[in-house]
Amino acid sequence: MGILIAATFCTHLVNSVINDKQALYPPLYSWPLFSVLGVVVLVCGIQLLGTSVDAFQTKQMLLKTGFMILFCWLIFIYCNNALRIRKLIYAIICAGVFQALYASYLNLSPDIVSPLFSYKHTDRAIGTFTYSNFLANYLSLCLCLGIGVLISELKRSNSDYKQTFEQTMRAWAEILLSSKIILRVSLIIIIVALILTRSRMGNSAFFIALMIISALALFIYKQKPRSFKLLIVSFFIIDLIIIGAIFDVEKVKQRITETSLHSETRDEVVRDSIPLILDHPFLGAGGGTFYTAFPQYQSEPYSGYYDNAHNDYVQFAAELGIPATSLLGLLVLYCLWLSISTMRKRKTALFQGVAFACATAIVAMLLHSSVDYSLQAGANSMLFITILCLAILTNKLPAPKRNRKEHG
Repeated sequence: MGILIAATFCTHLVNSVINDKQALYPPLYSWPLFSVLGVVVLVCGIQLLGTSVDAFQTKQMLLKTGFMILFCWLIFIYCNNALRIRKLIYAIICAGVFQALYASYLNLSPDIVSPLFSYKHTDRAIGTFTYSNFLANYLSLCLCLGIGVLISELKRSNSDYKQTFEQTMRAWAEILLSSKIILRVSLIIIIVALILTRSRMGNSAFFIALMIISALALFIYKQKPRSFKLLIVSFFIIDLIIIGAIFDVEKVKQRITETSLHSETRDEVVRDSIPLILDHPFLGAGGGTFYTAFPQYQSEPYSGYYDNAHNDYVQFAAELGIPATSLLGLLVLYCLWLSISTMRKRKTALFQGVAFACATAIVAMLLHSSVDYSLQAGANSMLFITILCLAILTNKLPAPKRNRKEHG
């Protein structure tokens, strides 16, 4: 992935030299993101001078962060209008549908070994990931973006507009019979796979985030889509209750109800990680070094070998130090604030819908990161950084020219 990003970036440099009209640098409003990622690069560079407990892993994190910076650089330059943003999101949704179909097929076919990586059948869908919770997090982010695009395609209404019963039924029919049904079916396919992961927080974080941002949107949306409430309700009735019943969402509920501090050892990992953080508060033990540094602080031999903290906040603090982790957290909260501001102020339908998607995805990730380490998976971290870029773009980009008189 890094090689592909680097090759694309080199192509961009050549194109910028040949074509004077092609921008070389991303816009100024994107630099808060690059500044924070630059701090991570700086911290890893200092760690390589001698403070890292595992220089090889820190070098890997430095390279990955560098590739991520190049990736964001390309997104800000080339996803510079509504059409390209829509194409980017549809590409992500297609990837999510592929993962969902692949994971569901393998999970519902216990006699088949994964043709891609020869994974054996498990009770929880994993797709091409090594861990079912990674897949759950990836699918939930794809779902958020899909819902955002679907919202952007709904007809808008003025704040004083009230629908009659007949108009409400007509709105339902439009959703079910129009081309939007293809996108809606795609989202149902992704939700089926999300349920099949049996991920407790993966499922909970998505639906809790959707509930929170939907409630917020009802109060702050500049122009609410006429069928907005119907669409959100359909996700809880059709997807969670009906589709969930077909694909045994009860197993997810059972895993949640059976969860206890006595059966889980993740809280012990967090507890034992605190001294590690306090011993390296400013620069951390080294990027990517949790699995090397943690065994020295493990107080007792509890179940499993923990190469990750199962808590992204704790892991980033242990590896990069408290200041760099705080800056990363502020960046995420800044993008969340931008998304909410876009929902409240902008009138462009796509920007409003994508902002809704970004806000939901950020809240879902904030919840999931408290009990897992999804950001340590390359696909998830790249997708999440894309969402942060989209949160900035939808807030800062000008409205499409043809609608500029009527949209903001």
